[in-house]
Amino acid sequence: MKKKLNMRLKTGRQIRFVTCIFAILFIGMMTYTCHYAMTHRQEMINNSYNSRQEQLKAQNTRGTIYSDDRQVLARTVTDSDKKERREYPFSNMFAHVVGYASNGRFGIEAQANYYLIQSNAKLSDKVASEMSGEKYKGDNVITTLNVALQEAAYQALGAYKGAVIATDPKSGRILAMVSKPDFDPNEIEDIWDSMIEEKDSGILLNRATQGLYPPGSTFKIVTALEFIRENPDTYQNYTYQCGGKFSTGGDVINCYHGTAHGSEDFGKSFAKSCNSSFANISIGLNRKAYADTLDDLLFNEELPVSFSYNQSHVTVNEETTDSDLMQVSIGQGTDQITPLHLNMITSAVANGGMLMKPYLVDRVENYNGNVIRQFSQDSYGRLMSEEEADILTQLMIQVVESGTATKLKDQSYTAAGKTGSAEYNNVKTDSHAWFTGFAPADDPKICVTVIIEGAGSGGDYAVPIAKRLFNAYLNP
Repeated sequence: MKKKLNMRLKTGRQIRFVTCIFAILFIGMMTYTCHYAMTHRQEMINNSYNSRQEQLKAQNTRGTIYSDDRQVLARTVTDSDKKERREYPFSNMFAHVVGYASNGRFGIEAQANYYLIQSNAKLSDKVASEMSGEKYKGDNVITTLNVALQEAAYQALGAYKGAVIATDPKSGRILAMVSKPDFDPNEIEDIWDSMIEEKDSGILLNRATQGLYPPGSTFKIVTALEFIRENPDTYQNYTYQCGGKFSTGGDVINCYHGTAHGSEDFGKSFAKSCNSSFANISIGLNRKAYADTLDDLLFNEELPVSFSYNQSHVTVNEETTDSDLMQVSIGQGTDQITPLHLNMITSAVANGGMLMKPYLVDRVENYNGNVIRQFSQDSYGRLMSEEEADILTQLMIQVVESGTATKLKDQSYTAAGKTGSAEYNNVKTDSHAWFTGFAPADDPKICVTVIIEGAGSGGDYAVPIAKRLFNAYLNP
């Protein structure tokens, strides 16, 4: 009898123990689910499987997207049959950055979808809408985009394929973003099938954030930084005699068009964008240290942005050969970068080494203009020391004053920048034209990065576009 009683007591304790374990697990699961729902509510609402999104769209009129000075970039209009359609007053000009909201979502229409389908209208206004059988007025999104600068970038890029991105290096605000070829988002439903079929054009690709290109000589900013880090006290003593090419171990690096630059110091090597000199520099660099610098500059990893982009790739490790490192050092070989990422590195140089996170949405308001959420500037952290940024700035000023970007010389401001002519196939004369830089050099207010596909020299084609943006913003 006593034995049976002990067995019952033991069994009871086991049942209570298991019950407690399951209760703890259940409470933990519920806590996690609630926490996840609170911290990931945007992702959950935007999920195509979430019926809540459809309920909000049926209840609320999709909000308006504005420029920084409240010009309408996208809005919902309703016809006499109460059928809604999305209208884009600037047609193609903001096609990729603002995007579209039918046939899927893209651009700011996708990024800010959670806010655009919400309504924080006053209760009295909601009651009035209910009484009249109308939808609630949705919340509006005010962006960081500057219409005048966007127009300057759009017109300057013209018929070329490529991209332009302009930012404020001190805040991270994206001021303009253009990608071509483009499309009219007002016609997205009618032209969708034809755009999908045009696979070679990449018309739906936002080249500013998703286009991956060899950086060409703009990558010499990175190589120069590594050389300075490894030789902080002696880099200024560097000299090289350029005969138009550099060879070692059977590998040959040619300067652009075989130009012989003659006797050079480090500053002239950078200003004249001498491939031979930088190939000579590269073979003496420490592979591990170079890889660490690439990590510092966010290569091969995620970028601190809240919109769609592609990851840049550069591979350097202790097994990297001299041949491969020479190619890497001048932005060729397997190097791949987006204009967005190059702009971020350039912005960090302009901002004393500190990178501000790029952002497109400034704030969310209800239709009465009351602020629902404010997105303030946010620092990612330091990519380089203030001294290193100052040295790079002086090198980039030399590029403008006496190097490959002299088309920016003698303006009302002093600019700093770096050009690039990036080969992208086996035909040596085929190259993308790059420029990245900022102005004024002593108090940067705008950072511009330009790529023109297959145009040739960055100094001849990309620099004039950057000049038009600098002038439009600094001398409106």
